[in-house]
Amino acid sequence: MKRALVCGAGGFISSHLVRRLKQEGHWVRGADLKVPEFGPTAADDFRLLDLAADMGGMGFIHSAESEIMRNNALINLNMIDAAARKGIKRYFFSSSVCIYRDMRPGEPELKEEEAYPALPDNEYGWEKLYAERVAMAYGRKHGMEVRIARFQNCYGPEGTWTGGREKAPAAICRKVAEAADGGTIEVWGDGKAIRSYTYVDDMVDGIYRLTASSLVGPANIGSPEYVSVEQLVQTVADVARKAIRIRYVEGPVGVQSRNFSNKRIYSVGWRARFSLKDGIAGTYPWVRAQVEARGTTRRSSSSASQASRSSAR
Repeated sequence: MKRALVCGAGGFISSHLVRRLKQEGHWVRGADLKVPEFGPTAADDFRLLDLAADMGGMGFIHSAESEIMRNNALINLNMIDAAARKGIKRYFFSSSVCIYRDMRPGEPELKEEEAYPALPDNEYGWEKLYAERVAMAYGRKHGMEVRIARFQNCYGPEGTWTGGREKAPAAICRKVAEAADGGTIEVWGDGKAIRSYTYVDDMVDGIYRLTASSLVGPANIGSPEYVSVEQLVQTVADVARKAIRIRYVEGPVGVQSRNFSNKRIYSVGWRARFSLKDGIAGTYPWVRAQVEARGTTRRSSSSASQASRSSAR
């Protein structure tokens, strides 16, 4: 039986990855500072250990630069070094398209090698690019098969949806769920930024196929469907069957556009199966349920508090 260690297994993508590995017949150990928030882990063994990187949406990336640079570099350096010392033969590293420069809408697709000369838009991207090079250097020296995926924005059920670390699809789903039909939500920027959003099942499939492949060097994994933030909001509103108005406000937006070639990951048989509308149709009801559950909890807590005060009187 193949054995796998999944770090950050209490988080969003990794908890889904653990399930996929179990389906494929692996024995899986998960490690994280926390157990999965929205259900039991599928791992055979789960350890509470500090083996998860700091990440989040654009607000977190811009507000926690030093923490990201320090914490993520330490974890990535220590993990690849420990893997080499233990004689691990195959190592997967999750990178990010944040390693690429700012792009103009409509620019030709960037291939993986066109990350250089390097000019990431944020410190999260710089750390990821450094960690890629460290992993490849260790792989060359110690004979490890290193596989690197550059993730495009991933979303889906059981992802962070509130608290400041949520990414755009989850944040928009939450805001639309909280809004009345015909209501208004606030969105950072002007709605024109272009992004690709990748459903979690597609991302996990890409990870699995890439890690099992002989593909050396980084590979972009992302949906080929590119939309503006305004179109993302409209897609969520359509799935929710609500008329939603947008109030654009100042806030961190990131790059103008991203457009990347998926040719390398296509070579291992991967294709995105979920359109944005299909993915949001699988995500919005889950986020709405969390919003409703939180509202119920708050009302219950408020009622209990009032009853307590009445009893005290």
